[in-house]
Amino acid sequence: MPKSNWLISVACLAIAAPAYAQDAPPQEAQDAVTEDSYVNSDIIVTATRRSEALADVPIAVSAVTAESLQNSGASDIRQLNQLAPSLLVSSTGSEANGSARIRGIGTVGDNPGLESSVAVFIDGVYRSRTGAGLNELGEIERVEVLRGPQGTLFGRNASAGLINIISKRPSFEFGVNAEATYGNYDFMRFAGGVTGPITESIAARLDGVYVKRDGFYDNVTQAGGSEGKINDRDRYFLRGQLLFEPNDALSVRLIGDYTHRDESCCGAVYIATKETTDPTANPASTTGGVNPDNAFVYSASNRIVNVLQSLGGTVTYPPQNPYARNASVSPGRTYRNTTKDWGVSGELNYDFGGATLTSISAYRYYKAGGAGDVDYSNVDLTYRADDGNSYRRFKTFTQELRLQGSAFNDKLDWLVGGYYGNEKLQVVDNIKFGSQYGAFAACRIVATVNPAAVLRDPTAPGCLSAAGRVTLTNAFGAAAPLMIGGIDRLSTVNNVGDVRSVYNQQSENYALFTHNIINITDTLNLTLGARYTHEKKDFDADFNNNNTICPAQQAALGPLLGNPALAALAGGIVTLTCTGNSSSSLNSLDLQDSFKDSEWTGTAVLSWKPTDQLLTYASYSKGYKAGGYNLDRSDLGGLTGVFSPRTNADAPGLRFEPEKVDSYEIGLKYNGRKFNLNVAAFRQEFKTFQLNTFNGSIFIVQNIAACDTDLGGQDSDNSPATGACAGKTKPGVISQGVELEASIYPARDVAVTAGYTYADTHYRNNLVGSSSGEPLSNALFLLPGQQLSNAPKHVVTASFAYTPELGSSGLSGLFYVDTRMSSDYNTGSDLFPEKAQDGFTVVNARIGLRGPDQRWAIELWGQNVFNKNYQQVAFNTPFQGAGSIAQTQAFGTTANQLFSSFLAEPRTYGVTVRGKF
Repeated sequence: MPKSNWLISVACLAIAAPAYAQDAPPQEAQDAVTEDSYVNSDIIVTATRRSEALADVPIAVSAVTAESLQNSGASDIRQLNQLAPSLLVSSTGSEANGSARIRGIGTVGDNPGLESSVAVFIDGVYRSRTGAGLNELGEIERVEVLRGPQGTLFGRNASAGLINIISKRPSFEFGVNAEATYGNYDFMRFAGGVTGPITESIAARLDGVYVKRDGFYDNVTQAGGSEGKINDRDRYFLRGQLLFEPNDALSVRLIGDYTHRDESCCGAVYIATKETTDPTANPASTTGGVNPDNAFVYSASNRIVNVLQSLGGTVTYPPQNPYARNASVSPGRTYRNTTKDWGVSGELNYDFGGATLTSISAYRYYKAGGAGDVDYSNVDLTYRADDGNSYRRFKTFTQELRLQGSAFNDKLDWLVGGYYGNEKLQVVDNIKFGSQYGAFAACRIVATVNPAAVLRDPTAPGCLSAAGRVTLTNAFGAAAPLMIGGIDRLSTVNNVGDVRSVYNQQSENYALFTHNIINITDTLNLTLGARYTHEKKDFDADFNNNNTICPAQQAALGPLLGNPALAALAGGIVTLTCTGNSSSSLNSLDLQDSFKDSEWTGTAVLSWKPTDQLLTYASYSKGYKAGGYNLDRSDLGGLTGVFSPRTNADAPGLRFEPEKVDSYEIGLKYNGRKFNLNVAAFRQEFKTFQLNTFNGSIFIVQNIAACDTDLGGQDSDNSPATGACAGKTKPGVISQGVELEASIYPARDVAVTAGYTYADTHYRNNLVGSSSGEPLSNALFLLPGQQLSNAPKHVVTASFAYTPELGSSGLSGLFYVDTRMSSDYNTGSDLFPEKAQDGFTVVNARIGLRGPDQRWAIELWGQNVFNKNYQQVAFNTPFQGAGSIAQTQAFGTTANQLFSSFLAEPRTYGVTVRGKF
């Protein structure tokens, strides 16, 4: 987005004082005042585990009410992006591991070993992965977005913040609601609920949602039938509740919910296929274009693209328009999976008179299939089969107890509590090379070191065949021909790989905490909180596969693996889950490991209300997110040690450290009759930030820290061995900035809301990969000093709602629009320039007619009404090339990596009819 547009946006924010987080006053409050004096009703939140008015809570929290969610068309937490400028939620290769970021901080998804830095709670129950919030939410009372580490009350892994979702409770008054929606892409959504009393002391509620929609991607290689569309919707959700209130002292709420999804998710498309060559090359020596600013040369074609095309691939150079959303899937492969998510919980509140006890017990079960054509092309390179041997499953039990009350004539509002959690995570994998992988891999190896066009067609002599050996030998500079017998076209790696490899991780943790508000005077309060958390994780893995190339071809591959230029390339390409005897492979290898950790976290807040309408505060908080295991074989022996013995000693190599943060914040909240304003300035220092990066074949997990001494640029070089820190380490990630939220009610039926977030969330220089100072992976050489991925510096959100009365019959109208304007950012955790996303603006709108007391309504709506094209996350297309333009610029290497992206949703529109009584 041009800078001039940002200046205009910020100026409008300052002049008009729009904001977001609070809705217009209720009609009864409006009726009680004159046209020139409107009373702003307070939104009640539970951000401090107490029911308080939003304006009186001395922390940065955004409260989005049911009406705001309904107007914006939000049915899961992704749509909160439009209403909360500091929040960014996205989904990638699997909705089981969606990603949420607050103030630019979050955890990249698709590796289930990492829990999110942004915790999700639904009705007080912790959900260990953000993907749980990507389901339908049903009838919601409100959503609270708590910004910054929540190290005391919520504590559990909320190092960047949390999303607290509160559903509607059963009512002792009978009520029924229903709605039906139809939209483009054959979108159908039906939702309904019923609530009411069963006896004088028991009320019940039942809510349900059914959704079906065609996919946003056209499967051009499997047109028609159930696989003709990708990223479709076919899901239903049920939630039942019982509320038992026999007297004023006791309340018991029981909740059971079930979600079922049978969907083809998630496809991706190519976004970049350019190849770059040595920046020192003579531009006249190539038919490609020259980049005058950086001197590197674009090749006339990409060798990887040529190899894929020779195998029937639909990929082109340059790539087709990705926003045509034409996806290619290998014949016989699928993204269709079944997801089941269910749970039960019970909340008990008992008032003893001087104190109130709260108990929340819950059990959750989540299982998501992992089948997919994970090369994202129609050439059959890599896949996970739909045979029941690819899934991720979570079984979680949690128990929380809180006792709170007041003392010393209400001078002290105290709270003590305890928490216990037990999660059993199982990931089962069956990733395999496809039927065309051997031919592709053979030509990729050769084409990497020799650009001759004849070496790019596996169907012709050349790729590791008799005619190609001399050329390959000359490329190596060897004195004698390189004889590699028996692996011509590497046919033995076709349709082999994991049969059923199992990762098990059991996490057991408990915490003790206290959170106390000391009322020093009527206007001055001090909040002190502390939490002790103990964590224990047990890990075991059992690898089983049928790839025989490692032991069978060890002698033949020796010359390749012995060449420094090709060792990692050849090893990574041909040895996925090699089999053989257990001392030289991953077959029948059992790993076990465990660790324990504990940490003190806490908070201190000083707040002062100089007037009834103004609250000021300053706070410090310390956050913590547990360490764990990288559920990927990336560190088991390493790519250059594919034939080295593997034993249980490799298991600790999968371990990563906890993430810790110190956060400082000052803020103010003004709550007027027609105008509200919240301002917060923050600085957050993250130690051992947990970074998850996919490099095209494996997941790299490192804890990002900074060295106290100068590394002389070795954190930005092309060597994985240089850049160790011999001294102390310090926080490697800093997030600092300002947040503004406001709301204005200029007329009786008008509410204008908006927000602005400036977040400078960046890596420090002199980065290392752990607190002990291990070198930063050379795949992350772009990180030092740069903004984090998926962390725009500027975000503006705004909404306008006009609900005029239409005559005297009780009818009313609705005119609503909201927008989110984001500055540019990079969507890849390695910050490769091919993954950059320019600034963009997304607009939603809704217009409707409502009956008396809103007993019925009909609404026309549009999401992303201007059909803005933008991507969620770009990534290195698996196994298809290597290197970025940035590596060509920095190191003079040839870059031929292909890149793909998970795109955001296009424009959708439709009509909704709803009623209630």
